[in-house]
Amino acid sequence: MFWIGLSIRLFQIQIINGEELRLKGQAQGRVQEPLLPVRGNIFDRNNTPLTRNIIHYSLGVHPSKIQNKKELAERLSACTGRDMKDYLKKLDSDRSFVYLERNLQRSQCADILNDKPYGLIIERDSRRYYPHENIASQVLGFVDIDDQGIAGLEEKYNQYLAGTPGWVIKQMSGKGKSIYKTNFPMKPPIDGANIQLTLDLDYQAILQEELSAQVDKTGASSGMGLIINPQNGAILAISTVPDFDPNYPGRGDLSWQRNKVITDQFEPGSTYKIVTATGALDQNTVSLWQEFNCENGSYEFAGRKIKDWENFGLLTLPQIIENSSNVGVIKVAETLGPSRLYKYSRDFGFGTPTNISIAGEHPGTLRQVNEWSKLSLAEVSLGHEVGVTVLQLGMAYAAIANGGFLMKPRIVEQIVTTDGKTIYSEKPEVIRKISNKTVMRTMVDILTRVVETGTGTKAAINGWTVAGKTGTAQKFIDGQYSNKKFISNFVGFLPAKNPQLVGVIVLNEPRIGYHWGGYGAAPVFRRVMERIINMDDSIRRFRPQTIPKDPSWAQESLPLPHTSEDAVTKPVVLSSQMQVIKVVQTNDGKSFMPEVRGMSLRKARTLLRKLGLHTNFTGSGKVIWQSPKPGTMVANGSICSIGLK
Repeated sequence: MFWIGLSIRLFQIQIINGEELRLKGQAQGRVQEPLLPVRGNIFDRNNTPLTRNIIHYSLGVHPSKIQNKKELAERLSACTGRDMKDYLKKLDSDRSFVYLERNLQRSQCADILNDKPYGLIIERDSRRYYPHENIASQVLGFVDIDDQGIAGLEEKYNQYLAGTPGWVIKQMSGKGKSIYKTNFPMKPPIDGANIQLTLDLDYQAILQEELSAQVDKTGASSGMGLIINPQNGAILAISTVPDFDPNYPGRGDLSWQRNKVITDQFEPGSTYKIVTATGALDQNTVSLWQEFNCENGSYEFAGRKIKDWENFGLLTLPQIIENSSNVGVIKVAETLGPSRLYKYSRDFGFGTPTNISIAGEHPGTLRQVNEWSKLSLAEVSLGHEVGVTVLQLGMAYAAIANGGFLMKPRIVEQIVTTDGKTIYSEKPEVIRKISNKTVMRTMVDILTRVVETGTGTKAAINGWTVAGKTGTAQKFIDGQYSNKKFISNFVGFLPAKNPQLVGVIVLNEPRIGYHWGGYGAAPVFRRVMERIINMDDSIRRFRPQTIPKDPSWAQESLPLPHTSEDAVTKPVVLSSQMQVIKVVQTNDGKSFMPEVRGMSLRKARTLLRKLGLHTNFTGSGKVIWQSPKPGTMVANGSICSIGLK
């Protein structure tokens, strides 16, 4: 009966359940272990690494299973330099498992890794490291504990960076130890691809340093900056301060991790005036010599009084932009009309996403014309009732700089696999043509005057032609515009004749005094560009050989207060025979406005009358202000407003 029972049981095991048990035994005798890939790295345009992977090894044992503890301790001591007694003490432990070493570099334990001692357990791990800490932190983002991207480019391109895990089949002994056999199948891991950005590490560091310093100086709540190559749309630097260290993402406020250059919208104020000016020039609704009465700084539009920052009189379009006259811009916008103002706003890219390769971009705000109020024409022309991002503003000015083409911003140059194959790249891409080159050249000339003699003089760089525009906008808080909180911004590019760099600087809520774009943001632009020029030979080679007072490339018809070859110098004798003032007068009957501040009313009127100008004055005593400003070209018969005290 015993043998019969045994035979039946054997028949059941071998025949009836044989296949099932064979597979079960095979599963118990083999194990599939994962082979993790190395995460790809991110580099700047010069192939300087912005990220690194630190591979480290941990060594451990089950002390009770080690037979020759002294030999193992000697090998570890020779490898790491630690006293052998330290290892023997751990190996004699009565614990089931102990770590002998943690976080060793391969260079420290290469001998043991290449010839693993019996019974030693080796754990291989990697940790993402950002060698430049806060530099470009909002762009790069960071990874979680499992090495998976959860912010910035680390998240956006995680599928490329993470790589593909592999596996290996190992045989298990009866005691549960793995026995590596080469005849078992394996699939090697595929390491992650590397990403090369358009960013320049040096540019990025300079921008963050200067922006951070100005935020501290002005007491601003935050600052944003951007540097673009206008010719191909490449983002060279992009920064928001305060920032954070991606090596320790939990430190600091969560909002510091947000890339506000693309995620936050704001009302730009006067930097938006390029839309009105470009549209008017492109549609020929105004001429460069046409003068607009700026109403001495106050103009009623749709039942509301619009104030200027200074009491201007007659100004041409270039002078309106140069002096950032609100009244003048509104009058130019009236010639354009709501539909065309909306069209050019959209053509410049406002109200639509730029489609940059970074997650979280805000499209901005630009309402349809049928949603505008009677006041909207004036408000939009002045940069109110619209929301823009720093990136949109930068790309709009880049379109002026490159001759009229709105480019798609690029930040990823290429993605390359470990075997050198390019699997993704961003080429320069034109979204649309806004206007012709002649109109944009005129806009460049106008913006150059803004920096030379207008509101942006603090952005001027010695030896370089800089074009730009200042902006000061009240923040819209709780349903009304604040008189205490402002956005100070400046956008500029250089060299004006052949622009290579566009820079945008925005300060959020700086102290009063620094809230003006020309005082808060413009100096940052100057310092950033000066440092880049002094560092980068590739930019310095575009420096003009000579900078004449009247650039040879400026259009002769542009009514700017430059001294041209047609101008002659004529002495004008005042009533006082002892005082002779030089006044520049052109052959076509136009004059350059002289300096009359500090004069008595009689002297000022006599001088202006000699030039064929009429005088409108208020007050008594000596002249303390005048409009137009000294150096402005005016036609005979124009009115000069002066104030005395």
